[in-house]
Amino acid sequence: MTNADEVRRAALPLTGPGDLGPLLERVGEARFVLIGEASHGTHDFYAWRAELTRRLIAEKGFGFVGVEGDWPDCERVNQSVTAGTDPFDALYSFQRWPTFMWANEEVVDFCRWLRDWNAERPPGERCGFHGLDVYSLWDSLRAVRHYAAAHLPERMEAVMEALYCFESHGHDPRQYGLAARLVPESCEEEVVSLLAAVSGTGGFGVRQNAEVVAGAERYYRAMVRGGPDSWNIRDVHMADTLDRLADHHEAKGVVWAHNTHIGDARATDMAAAGMTSLGQLARERHHEDVVLVGFGSHRGTVVAGDRWGGQHHVMRVPPARPASLEAFLHEALPEQDALFLVPPPGLRADWYDEPMGHRAIGVVYHPEQERWGNYVPTVVGRRYDAFLWLDETRAVHPLHGEPWGDTEPETYPTAM
Repeated sequence: MTNADEVRRAALPLTGPGDLGPLLERVGEARFVLIGEASHGTHDFYAWRAELTRRLIAEKGFGFVGVEGDWPDCERVNQSVTAGTDPFDALYSFQRWPTFMWANEEVVDFCRWLRDWNAERPPGERCGFHGLDVYSLWDSLRAVRHYAAAHLPERMEAVMEALYCFESHGHDPRQYGLAARLVPESCEEEVVSLLAAVSGTGGFGVRQNAEVVAGAERYYRAMVRGGPDSWNIRDVHMADTLDRLADHHEAKGVVWAHNTHIGDARATDMAAAGMTSLGQLARERHHEDVVLVGFGSHRGTVVAGDRWGGQHHVMRVPPARPASLEAFLHEALPEQDALFLVPPPGLRADWYDEPMGHRAIGVVYHPEQERWGNYVPTVVGRRYDAFLWLDETRAVHPLHGEPWGDTEPETYPTAM
C-alpha cells in the first residue's frame, strides 16, 4: 500500500460539525484539549476550532477557554460572556498589535454563543474566556495597583516600588530588557515583593496579573539575549496559567493557540534548538489527560502584516512547498477536507512517523519567502493527537484596522 492509499484510508470526512464525533470520542475524559491553527489570520481555523469548542463545552462539560491573548484584554471578554453583555465591545477594544488575532468576526460569533450558553446556567457553572499570554506588563501592573489601592492599602508600598522600578526604564518593555542586560540592576526583586504582597488575597484576577508581571519581567530580560529562552519563558507561563485556571474553575479547559505552541515541540526541530512548547509541557504534566489538535491547509488567503506593528491586510497563501506535509496531503486528497486521528483506529499509517515540513504562518508573513521559510520539520503523528486538514482556506475577518501605535516586540521565532 502506498502512503497516498494510507492517507485516504485514514482520512475521516470533514464537512460539518457532526463530523467531529470521532474526535469527541478521542477526547474521552481528557481534562485539556489544546486546539491549534496554522496561522493567526485564517477564517477556517477559527471557525472549526469554535465548532469543536462548542461541542466540548456542551457535550463534554469543559468549563473554560484559554487563548493565546493578554490576560487584561481577555478578562473584559470573560466578564461579558459570563455577565450577559455583548462581547463585541470588549473584543473591539483590543489594542495591542496584532489586534486581528482576537478582534475579528469569528471570535465575536463564538463569544456571543458562549454568552448565550452561560445565560442559561448559574454563575458557578458558566464557562470562562481567559488570556494565557505574558505580554501585558503595563496593563497587568496597573490592574494590580488599582486592586491594591481599593482592597490592600497596607500592601501598596510593594506594589508602588515595582511600578516605580519599571517606570524608571520608561514605558517600553524593550528598553527595560536592554537596560537589565547592560547593568546588573533589574526589577526582579521588586516583582518578587509584588507577588508576595498579593499572595493569599481573595482575587484570582489580581494574583494572575501579578504572575503576568513576573513572567513579563523574565521574558523581556531574556528576549534581548536572544536564543530560545524568551520563547520558553512564554510557553511555561502559558502552561502555568492553564494549570491555575483549571484549579480555579475546578473544570476541564480548552486552549486556542498557534500550532507552534499547542503541538509537542519534541516532534519538531524546536527540540534541537532548545525550545519547549505549551503542548509538550501539558503532556509532561498531565499525560493522557491531554489531547493536542493541529491544523493545516494547502493554499488560500490569510490576514497578516508584512512587518511587526504594520497595517495588516489579506495576503495570498501559495500552494504548499513540494515534499511538505501540506503538499503530500493535497496530492492524496485533492480538493478534500479531512479529520485524522492519531493513531488511526485499526489502520496502518507509516506517514504519521515520517518527518516532513509543516507550514507555520505567523502574524508577520512574506509569501514570496515560502521557498526558504515558514516550514517546521515535523513528525505529525507525534506532534498531535488529531489533525484537521482543510485543503483551501480563506482569510479571517478583522473588526477594524490597526489604529493604535502601541506594539510589543516580536517573540522568537518570528511572530508566533
